[in-house]
Amino acid sequence: MDRAPSLPLLSPAAANPAFRIQRGRIRQSIMGWTYSPMPAPELAQLCKDIGFAAMEGIDPVHYPMVRELGMEVALVGSHGFAEGPLHPKNRPRVVEALRKGIDTAARFGSRRVITFTGMRDPAIGDAEAERNCVEAWREVIPYAEQRGVDLCLEHLNSRDLGHPMKGHPGYFGDDVDRCARLVRRVDSPRMRLLFDFYHVQVMHGDVVRRFRELLPVIGHLHVAGVPGRGELDDSQELNYPAVMRAVADSGYEGFVAQEFLPTWKDRALALRHAAAVCDA
Repeated sequence: MDRAPSLPLLSPAAANPAFRIQRGRIRQSIMGWTYSPMPAPELAQLCKDIGFAAMEGIDPVHYPMVRELGMEVALVGSHGFAEGPLHPKNRPRVVEALRKGIDTAARFGSRRVITFTGMRDPAIGDAEAERNCVEAWREVIPYAEQRGVDLCLEHLNSRDLGHPMKGHPGYFGDDVDRCARLVRRVDSPRMRLLFDFYHVQVMHGDVVRRFRELLPVIGHLHVAGVPGRGELDDSQELNYPAVMRAVADSGYEGFVAQEFLPTWKDRALALRHAAAVCDA
């Protein structure tokens, strides 16, 4: 089997300003919010030129443009990570937001809508919090099944305290095994896990083994460097070429979305470099 280059590819010096995805065993997407303030049309054209299969994390007003460029909408937003179904007072709003996200996904041919547990509440114990989450998702999952859309529960780390989008102190779903258990308790093929290698490495480590163990419930993947949530380069601790080979060899058929916070001066080059690293 033709193998992608190993560690040398992680060096910024190896970045190819003309790189386009070649192998394509992994369908790549991008969480567009990370590239703000680059305008969405400019980012979409860059992704198209690199050979990305999809985009996500952008304003739905741009979804028609993404589809016209021949890419998919990999993941549709919903209620946000802070006020989730953990607290009963949030349940009506969460259910409404998920139903709206499902409708949007179905309209644009997307198969996934993101969901979260929400932040811990000192008045709600863990068992009650889990029950509240499962009950809310069970309320909306028949609609997801009807429309052919998956709900993807994202695991987030609660360890990084230094940046509002590098870590989420107080987030209830900070244990990936708990998130997988919640997904299984909903008991629907349309309830899936969003496995983010960055967050899993920060909270747990052993990411390849965990990915393989949880593959039956995984519906979507995110990547970023660790510990800084930067580019997938040699300043970070994860060997992403090896990680992505494990993903490609697993038979996983979903998307892998770039969700790193660019630090390089040439942000377009950073994205091409990340795409090359993940072209396993």
